[in-house]
Amino acid sequence: MPRTPSLTFAPERILAPIDFSQSSRAALETAIDLAGHFDAELFVVNVIPIFSTTTLPDFIPESNYIEERRKEAERRFARLRDTLEGKGMRVASIIEEGNDVASNIMEVVEREKIDFLVISTHGITGWHPLVFGSIAEKIVKMVQCPILLLRSAKPESTTNVDSDRPTEWW
Repeated sequence: MPRTPSLTFAPERILAPIDFSQSSRAALETAIDLAGHFDAELFVVNVIPIFSTTTLPDFIPESNYIEERRKEAERRFARLRDTLEGKGMRVASIIEEGNDVASNIMEVVEREKIDFLVISTHGITGWHPLVFGSIAEKIVKMVQCPILLLRSAKPESTTNVDSDRPTEWW
């Protein structure tokens, strides 16, 4: 009978950066499964870009945009924490602001001593990746901990972040 190799790596702190797109949701679901399997603490981070990846009308001040995004992320994270903590999982949520999303994520990795990262290849699209490059690509080049990069289909829409599918936390 073939012997199954044992896994010598057991992460204790798993990070899932999410932008509330469907591909980041898939990465988060994988991170949740891994955190449950390894009894690891799950960290979720949402980075609010200071320079929006969407085109804002001239009459909406950037501070209002950032505050609305922060409130929405806090609302979603509260539901996620309630759901997962109800299942006995340890969850921490972090909201960052910055003009370099990859660097913000890397700061969280270092500050929180993350030892495993789960990220998807495509998030919210638009002109941002064309100008600044892929966030996932930058993170893969910079991260020092193990990473699970989940390939996902490129989103069809650049404006619809929410899914039409109901979920208990999204």
